[in-house]
Amino acid sequence: MVSNTCGGACTPLRKLRRDIVNASPKPAGKNLNLVAYMRENGVVFILLCAAAGITIVLKKLDAKAAIAAIIIGFATWLGTGYTGIALLAAFFIIAMLATSWKMRTKQQAGLAEHHRGQRTAAQVIANGGVAAILSLLSFAFWQHQPLLLLMIASSLSSATADTVSSELGNVYGRKFYNITSFKKDIRGLNGVISFEGTMIGMAGSSLIALVYTVQTGLAIHWLWIVIAGTTGNLTDSVLGATLERRHIISNDVVNFLNTLTGALAGLMLYYL
Repeated sequence: MVSNTCGGACTPLRKLRRDIVNASPKPAGKNLNLVAYMRENGVVFILLCAAAGITIVLKKLDAKAAIAAIIIGFATWLGTGYTGIALLAAFFIIAMLATSWKMRTKQQAGLAEHHRGQRTAAQVIANGGVAAILSLLSFAFWQHQPLLLLMIASSLSSATADTVSSELGNVYGRKFYNITSFKKDIRGLNGVISFEGTMIGMAGSSLIALVYTVQTGLAIHWLWIVIAGTTGNLTDSVLGATLERRHIISNDVVNFLNTLTGALAGLMLYYL
């Protein structure tokens, strides 16, 4: 028996399955559900393409990055519906604003991203790849969607915390320390953190947690998402201070592991 309700994160696929099971056994009814499902997917895909085009015009993403963003966005939509899209959009908007903030100051200090913060496909995948994979798992195993959605929010919380703590921490931080030795270090180097940057990162995680809470109504998960995001962010700094500084792994790999750590932290907190 399939429930008539599916919570705040009900996806189009799950609604279709629910409707097909609960509907009257008339083929026409099922066909109408399928048509509505395909139409809704088509509209979302067009909107994602339009949004990607805008990011190219605004020079926030290059062409390959925009294509990667469309794929990640559509995978997220299929697995988690409007809630996943809202989380992904929140991350992108926050990251875009943080990257653009005080751009001239960061450029003068040699701390700005290349090409004025225009993101590449590798960077998009590093930050959103884990969310996309989890969304596809949610698509395939929709009965586990509540857990997978929490993990997605946790991964994007980590990505957000890392981006804002780096972009804004370098602007507003006062004292900078190596995360492994806690000795003073040079601002902007891999693995260097500040108190201000860490707090800003937690604020970024809180915004992602807020979007999740508004969409799902599960306020109890708010703290878990912030903790998971902070855990991933600090793990990112440790990896940066050790493996990335030694050129063993790239920054994109570090960012992917950051979001993976956040997702796994969310998983562990779910079962506590």
